[in-house]
Amino acid sequence: MTAIQHTSAIQRISVGRRLKDKVIQGLVYLSFAIAVVPLVSVLWLVISNGLARLDVEFLTHSMRNIGARDAGGGAYHAIIGTLEQVLLSSIISIPIGLLTAIYLVEYGRGGRLSRAISFFVDVMTGIPSVVSGLFILAFWILALGMPFSGFAGALALSILMMPTVVRSAEEMLLLVPNDLREASYALGVPKWRTIVRVVLPTAFTGIVTGVMLAIARVAGETAPLLLTVFFTDSINTDPFSGPQMGLPLYVFGQSARPTDAAIDRAWAGALTLILIVMLLNLVARLIGWWRSPARGR
Repeated sequence: MTAIQHTSAIQRISVGRRLKDKVIQGLVYLSFAIAVVPLVSVLWLVISNGLARLDVEFLTHSMRNIGARDAGGGAYHAIIGTLEQVLLSSIISIPIGLLTAIYLVEYGRGGRLSRAISFFVDVMTGIPSVVSGLFILAFWILALGMPFSGFAGALALSILMMPTVVRSAEEMLLLVPNDLREASYALGVPKWRTIVRVVLPTAFTGIVTGVMLAIARVAGETAPLLLTVFFTDSINTDPFSGPQMGLPLYVFGQSARPTDAAIDRAWAGALTLILIVMLLNLVARLIGWWRSPARGR
């Protein structure tokens, strides 16, 4: 083969590669556009329908003494309930999930117990939300005789939240280079202190992101709350006593009423829930940025 033929063959191969690259790039952009269209349409629909009713009255009043066909009222009681329920479920699931991930990565690699734990975490990841609500209903409310409450709803939400925390924290801990661990061990630092002072700070940003994904998942769950929290139109700031409303329940209840005022309240409740999740994600991003290793904190 002459030099000219060799150069021509290389050019043909280069053109073919560039063509394939452009085709794949176009498919990636097309897939991105297809994935974004439903998200943008849902956001636009919720914002356009919810802004009209999202006002000060809606955020500061409950539905007490508001009839099914009456205008007015708000979702203050549901906002308080959702914040308390999500906070309690986070307090329950985050420490357990994080400690489980630390065991799987740092202590139990390849062990029989770690394999069993990983299997059950995978099973819990696929559990339908209504099953967690039924479990808490059967065990906590019916068997133990506890009342419907926000805490019962938090228990059901924590079951859904825990496997997400475990898997996200486990992946972040696995990304920490072993060189950091070995350098700490070489200085005579105990393993538990290495985990606390080296491994966890390095993976902190990713762990926070995973926790926020878990919170975002459970914040909008309705089925567990239907079975454990029950309905109320009054403000109940005590999650351990009596029925307590949540924003998913509020949206569900208002959307079932055949009046325009109720439908408007349902749209406003959905928009409020989205805003709360977005605000929590923003706070988590700021915390992760502030505590990132690059900033030396």
